[in-house]
Amino acid sequence: MEFFRIKKDIPFMRHALIFNIISFITFLAAVFFLWHKGLHLSVEFTGGTVMEVTYKNAADLDRIRNTVRDLGFGNDFQVQNFGRAQDVMINLPVQKDMTSVQQSEKVMTALIAQNPDAHLQRVEFVGPQVGDELTHDGLMALGMVVIGIIIYLAFRFEWKYAVSAIIANLHDIVIILGFFAFFEWEFSLPVLAAILAILGYSVNESVIIFDRIRENFRKMRKASVMEVVNHAITSTISRTIITHGSTQMMVLSMMIFGGPTLHNFALALTIGICFGIYSSVFVAAAVAMWLGIKREDLVKPVKEKGNADGAVV
Repeated sequence: MEFFRIKKDIPFMRHALIFNIISFITFLAAVFFLWHKGLHLSVEFTGGTVMEVTYKNAADLDRIRNTVRDLGFGNDFQVQNFGRAQDVMINLPVQKDMTSVQQSEKVMTALIAQNPDAHLQRVEFVGPQVGDELTHDGLMALGMVVIGIIIYLAFRFEWKYAVSAIIANLHDIVIILGFFAFFEWEFSLPVLAAILAILGYSVNESVIIFDRIRENFRKMRKASVMEVVNHAITSTISRTIITHGSTQMMVLSMMIFGGPTLHNFALALTIGICFGIYSSVFVAAAVAMWLGIKREDLVKPVKEKGNADGAVV
């Protein structure tokens, strides 16, 4: 299905160098902010106090957040539903001058003063060791996804395509992390899940373009590599708009209506989708072209039969 079809190829690769210079500068800026500011890690990674509070009726999360914020926790906490609308989970950061028990008592005193129906179900302390394990497991998951993508693309296409796609994917991931470091948005487990999803989502766009490049190498035998790549990107624009437009509408709905619990998750997906489209065109395709892709990489030449083929001696 296509909304429109562009008859004349758009010369994307003519401006690839300029766009890749911009990408490189953006990438370096993201690395700088990650090094200079670092990520604002959530309680799951740093450790802290986890409280489960139950109400008789549906809990007013915004009111609870304002109450906890007024106690001096700033924005370094999480308030979200789990299970039913009456059940609330509160994650509080570690404070040097206050124990986990003191934190929970302080919060519960304020919540009960706000609503006498508040009842503490459970409170526990998440130590920094758990955070270290989550960090290690998250990095391992990220590494396994990257290795899996490299193996998949190397088998399906050729090593030049695998390298270019991984460069584009890592470009997207680092820039997402750079946004979170620069604006000091909280980096939590849902955000990590969004980054892993973006890895697969972005490589899918690269695979679509690489597939079309392979088809064009068969059909456009006299065309140059740049012409083949431009035609492949131009011919997939309609599909890109339909696919990414539909996905972005869903993600924006989560960001607007999903509340604070899904906000950062949807935010990471939004940044990843936008840069995933950009990197598939101006990073993955351009790097593959500069690595020297050619028709023989994807299309095996047909061996012509000689006069003696099939002869019986």
